[in-house]
Amino acid sequence: MIKEEDVYKIGHLGKPHGVNGEMFFYFDDDIFDRVDCDYLIVAVDGILVPFYLDQYRFRKGSVALVKFTDVDTVERATEMTNAEVFFPRELAEAEDEVPTLQFLIGFDIIDAATRQPVGTITGVNDSTANILFELDNGRLIPASDDLILNIDTEREEIVVDIPEGLLEL
Repeated sequence: MIKEEDVYKIGHLGKPHGVNGEMFFYFDDDIFDRVDCDYLIVAVDGILVPFYLDQYRFRKGSVALVKFTDVDTVERATEMTNAEVFFPRELAEAEDEVPTLQFLIGFDIIDAATRQPVGTITGVNDSTANILFELDNGRLIPASDDLILNIDTEREEIVVDIPEGLLEL
């Protein structure tokens, strides 16, 4: 059984495209294209289920068309509309590149000055030029490379040089 802590969300499925089970995939992280993995994990009725990819092709921006093995009708694809899609953390961690921001959801933010926890990342706000980590306590912390001093994927902690006065806002 796949556990929630072993995966992270990379997007969601949209409506079917055509009649052969192909569907739109709206992704926040293109890790599925960068790391060798022949499946994606889909939340089906609250259970994380691996679905093997027959093929995928990019459309525009952060949209792809995906075709899963054994999803070969428009009816079956319709049942999966709006389902969340996840990727295995273990495979993402093996990649040589810096983890994506979506991968960091669930990590704790540690203030570099005090070494105290500030909160846990619950989301990433990229709706403006300045990307922000959304924390479980309602705080917003800049997700700037200039401020991130260390990312510890084993301890799921990020040490951030938080600008003076930001935590008092």
